[in-house]
Amino acid sequence: MKLLRYGPAGGEKPGCLDAQGRVRDLSGTLTDIDARTLSPAQLKSLQALNIDDLPVVEKPGRLGTPYSGIGKFICVGLNYSDHAAETGAEIPKEPILFNKWSVPTGPDDPVVIPKGSVKTDWEVELGVVIGTKARYVSLDDALRYVAGYCIVNDVSEREYQMERGGTWDKGKGCDTFGPVGPWLVTADDVPDPQDLAMWLEVNGKRYQSGSTQTMIFNVAYLVHYISQFTTLYPGDLISTGTPPGVGLGQKPPVYLKAGDVMHLGIEGLGEQRQTLHAWDSVLLDGLSRTPVGN
Repeated sequence: MKLLRYGPAGGEKPGCLDAQGRVRDLSGTLTDIDARTLSPAQLKSLQALNIDDLPVVEKPGRLGTPYSGIGKFICVGLNYSDHAAETGAEIPKEPILFNKWSVPTGPDDPVVIPKGSVKTDWEVELGVVIGTKARYVSLDDALRYVAGYCIVNDVSEREYQMERGGTWDKGKGCDTFGPVGPWLVTADDVPDPQDLAMWLEVNGKRYQSGSTQTMIFNVAYLVHYISQFTTLYPGDLISTGTPPGVGLGQKPPVYLKAGDVMHLGIEGLGEQRQTLHAWDSVLLDGLSRTPVGN
């Protein structure tokens, strides 16, 4: 099942996608798609619906994040062997984890370049959405805790990440640096999360073309591993790393500028398209749950 939310920021309605690619309204069944919706029992109830009986939304307009109340936004660095090779990094012995501070935005919402940034970069990633509380889970059971999958664009500011000291978080958590969606595809509709093609283009030029097959630590291992350090709750989102082709890896490096358009997708999970904007506090406030400030 492909779950989604449509409408203006802060006023999204619940929906799903039918077999013909049309948005169907779930408002008669749910007030919203949130962390509670992601439990196995709730998803089973939704999957029992006859989607063809739901109202068609003729003009859904903007898509928001596919569920509200996204919890911890945990990311994995250097998790593709071919991406590690392009950066000249050693293969990690254990997953590299960092947090994304960004308020997640819709799949086609604007991305705002931080004030003074000259090294804003792109990363198409598979997002793993937790549906059941997970603590110290075994590797064999790990996928049972996954509600579904989605696309994440782990937009990154490389100077902040690599040249300003401290952890990676400051280059990963800038406002609007977390587009999520367009859909949450339930786990039963993703037979093998380790066999998904993925790609990203900037201004029509393809830079990233890869597959989840080259993950160093697969989805099951990541859920198992992360649950050894923190309890994962329904709605937590794990962004699992990116294949080669990021701007940092080009020779010479290529970075994003105002007016550029990112277009990205993962097999079976849909596509995203974002336009880059120069720093704009008004635009940021409109995309955030709370005012961003000056």
